[in-house]
Amino acid sequence: MRYTSTRGEDTVADFAGVTLEGLAPDGGLYVPADVPRLGADDVARLRTLDYAGVAADVIGRFAGGEFASIIDDVCRRAYTAEVFGCREIAPIHTLADDLHLLELSNGPTLAFKDMAMQFLGRLFDQLLGAQDDWLVVLGATSGDTGSAAEHAVIGLDRVGIVMLSPWQRVSPFQAAQMYTLDERNVLNLAIEGVFDEAQDLVKDITGDDGFKAEHHLGAMNSINWARIAAQIVYYVWGWLRVSHDGGPVTFSVPTGNFGNIYAGLVAQRMGLPLRFVLATNENDVLAEFFATGRYRVRRNDEVIATSSP
Repeated sequence: MRYTSTRGEDTVADFAGVTLEGLAPDGGLYVPADVPRLGADDVARLRTLDYAGVAADVIGRFAGGEFASIIDDVCRRAYTAEVFGCREIAPIHTLADDLHLLELSNGPTLAFKDMAMQFLGRLFDQLLGAQDDWLVVLGATSGDTGSAAEHAVIGLDRVGIVMLSPWQRVSPFQAAQMYTLDERNVLNLAIEGVFDEAQDLVKDITGDDGFKAEHHLGAMNSINWARIAAQIVYYVWGWLRVSHDGGPVTFSVPTGNFGNIYAGLVAQRMGLPLRFVLATNENDVLAEFFATGRYRVRRNDEVIATSSP
C-alpha cells in the first residue's frame, strides 16, 4: 500500500513511513493512493472474527502484506479484555428495535480515543524496534486525545511524548489523567490560551523539517493515518454486528475536528452501506465551513466552554 500527500506533490511513502512521520514533507496529510474494497467473501469471513481479528484484517489492508505479521501481533496485544475491561472490546447495546449503542469508552482513559491509541502506541514500538530508532510524539489536546495518547505510551522504551494543553480549559477528570502521570517518557506543557493556539505551536514546530528530523518528532493525533485506520475498525465492527442482512446502518457521530467521522467515511468507501449524522457542539468551526464555505477560526474570547472538548 502506497501513500500520497493531500497537497499533491510527488510524496510517496509506505505504511511504516506514514505512521512514524505524521505529516508529509510538503505539510499535507498522508492518504492511501487507493482504498481497498470489502467484497461479499471478505464480509462473510469478518463476521466470524473477534475484534482483534477484524482490526488486524481491516488495518492490514491499509498496511500491505509486508507488515501483516506486525499488524496482527499489535492488534492481538492491544485489543484484549485486560486492556479494555471486556471480551467484546466494543460491545453493542440494543436500546430499541432500530437503535443501538456502540460502546467505545472501555479503554484506560474511558475515551473513544483509546480504541486507536492503544493500537498506535504498540505499533510505534514495534516499527521503531525493527529500525533500532526512537520517536518523540508532539501533540496538542483539549483533553481526551492527550490523555489517551499518554496512557498508550506508558512503559515504552522507544517512544516519548510531549503534550500541549490549554491551561484550565481541560476537564478536571482529563487534566488529572494527564498531569498526575509520573512517567519518564511523558511531559505535559500547559499553555495560556485555547486549544487552537496549542495546535498552532505544534504545526509551527513540525513544519520545520530539519528540527523535526533532528528530534525524531512524530504524531498520534488525527493527522496520523495509522490512527485513522484503527478508527475505521469500529465502524466495520458495528456494521457487522447490527446489519445481519448486509443493509445500511446510520451512525450518529459526535465530532470536533472530523477525524472520527472521516474514519467512518473511509469505511463507506471500502464498500459498506453506511450513513452518518454529524453532531458537533457550539464551537462548530468545521460544521460552519461545510455549510457556508467559510473557514472562520474562533478567537480566544469566542471559544465557548462546553461539557465536551
